[in-house]
Amino acid sequence: MSFMPVFLWSDRLVFLLIAAGFASAWYIRRHEHLLLPWRRVGRSRIAMVSLVVLSFFLVVGLLDTLHFRVALPQTNGGERVYSPEVLSVFDKLVEPLRTHTEKTYSEPFALTLYAKESVTDEQGNILREYPRLKYGGAHLSDISMRDADVAKRALLGMLSGSLVGALMVLLARSWTSQRAVFVSIFVVAALVGAIANLAAVYHVLGTDKVGQDVLYLSLKSIRTGLIIGTVTTLVTLPLALFLGVAAGYFRGWVDDVIQYTYTVLSSIPSVLLIAAAVLMMQVTIDQHPEWFGTTASRADLRLVFLCLILGMTSWTGLCRLLRGETLKLREMEYIQAAQSFGVSSMRILVRHIMPNVMHIVLISLVLDFSALVLAEAVLSYVGVGVDPTMISFGTMINAARLEMGREPVVWWALASAFGFMLVLVLAANLFADAVRDAFDPRLNRTEGNP
Repeated sequence: MSFMPVFLWSDRLVFLLIAAGFASAWYIRRHEHLLLPWRRVGRSRIAMVSLVVLSFFLVVGLLDTLHFRVALPQTNGGERVYSPEVLSVFDKLVEPLRTHTEKTYSEPFALTLYAKESVTDEQGNILREYPRLKYGGAHLSDISMRDADVAKRALLGMLSGSLVGALMVLLARSWTSQRAVFVSIFVVAALVGAIANLAAVYHVLGTDKVGQDVLYLSLKSIRTGLIIGTVTTLVTLPLALFLGVAAGYFRGWVDDVIQYTYTVLSSIPSVLLIAAAVLMMQVTIDQHPEWFGTTASRADLRLVFLCLILGMTSWTGLCRLLRGETLKLREMEYIQAAQSFGVSSMRILVRHIMPNVMHIVLISLVLDFSALVLAEAVLSYVGVGVDPTMISFGTMINAARLEMGREPVVWWALASAFGFMLVLVLAANLFADAVRDAFDPRLNRTEGNP
């Protein structure tokens, strides 16, 4: 099967972040004073368990970032034509989840649709009953066999996942010796194995209104949340770092202008500011359909612009923190000594000020990740977030809003989006707390404390 790689704008930004992460890790390993706080993080059981959980989300997000288009069958030896549908490596790995769509709603592990329909029996009588699903549990001849089959497949999947987890634990022994990490790897692998084995023949989290698998939608939402939480930092970090340090060091009219700017931005309700910017962006996109070759590229550009808009409106808090820290550092003896020796302001900022405020930058960015993931859900819920065709936690929750008013209630779509988002945000918050404790120089600790 021939395919053509596709590089969306968000994909390029993700690859840029990965390259920056590897470069930072290489630089940190060469400097012991930078490596020491990360060793403290590595000794924290909560941090490492949270990192294992986050690693699962990161792997799913990265697999969903590798996009391609499949070649269509050629006719009469003509030019090769590619499908307009943009897929990812993750889509290919979980193809049954993507392609096995039912008619409409079905509960988790259900064998029939959620609502009764009129069907005609062999004698021509019209009956009201629950139709069997096309894919969910289609291998079972009798509904009564479901519970035993689910238990058997879950057990076999857990055993397979446990074997993979055992191999991962052996590999993990080379960089950590914490039992909590080994147990968490083992548990996550076993859980993923059980769900994967069940998802091959059941809709583990049910289906939505158009019959799509909710587990697939939840997993696809991970990439959107990760991009919102990480790519936004590419905009937030330069603005906050440059303006905050400049305001605290130069003071005077520079400080007044920067303070006035972020005070004005902070006084405007962020939701209204973001909504206005998104709506203007959407009008521009709608007026230029020739810019986009596929629907995915159109939705992706809106996602990138949303990251830019969030970054332009969320840098004020970090800027205020950096300004206050720079005002304090400016009065330190070694800064005044450098000034008295005629060292240029730019060299003082680069060699003395910025390295001493990086702990604030790192702590703020890690803590803001969770807030940005939640912000996407809220914005998409009110209709000013990602493109409606893009799968995200916000669009899932927005669709579930109407489902909660049905009778009987369709609860599993909202519960799935809420559960995945809760695990992602909770793991990020726990890891952020450990990073904050390790990098905050004001906390007293000994070298042996985690």
